[in-house]
Amino acid sequence: MTDEKQEFSVVPFALVGFFATDEKDVAEALRTEITPEELEELQRLLAKYLFKEGVRVAVYPAVVPPEHAKEALKELERMIFGEEEGRD
Repeated sequence: MTDEKQEFSVVPFALVGFFATDEKDVAEALRTEITPEELEELQRLLAKYLFKEGVRVAVYPAVVPPEHAKEALKELERMIFGEEEGRD
């Protein structure tokens, strides 16, 4: 047996949508008590229905104004891969 490491290409992606709420503060419409298991299930479902088999997905749900979307993707990348591995 050989101990070959599998290499992956990591590509940021955005899932753009909207929601309607009567909350004055739109952030109040988001659940804050999402469990790690629920987040894993969401990631599994996104991977299953949006991508081909074998693709892994990592997400961090948040409300991001359109003008801040690029910075939000960079922040997610830093959270996952660390500051030194971030790409511009």
